[in-house]
Amino acid sequence: MSDTTTARRHELNLYRRYFDLVAAGRKSIEVRVRYPHLADMAAGDTIRFRIKGTDETCDVRVLRVTGYPNFEALLDGEGPANVNPASSREEQLTNIRAIYPPEKEALGALAIEIELIAA
Repeated sequence: MSDTTTARRHELNLYRRYFDLVAAGRKSIEVRVRYPHLADMAAGDTIRFRIKGTDETCDVRVLRVTGYPNFEALLDGEGPANVNPASSREEQLTNIRAIYPPEKEALGALAIEIELIAA
């Protein structure tokens, strides 16, 4: 049997404050809602992050994707410093929930472990 799984490339937008952390290699966990279009994301895939409305991008490799029932469980499981080393757990929870309202969080949360791909 041969493995027919191929790595996929995803394009996702990021706010400037998170983009800068990813581009500096300081953010190792990206948080997303478990949307259907992310269901097939897996280790080995790449993500091109873009600041919406700009040409600024950075590429990362997906090391792992782990699902959680909500953002609190994700922060507890992954460690807040891996998600955003510049903010406390409480600040992160507030910021994430400002981006994703309760009906989105109800879909579940994804922790995407990433590593920066050198340019």
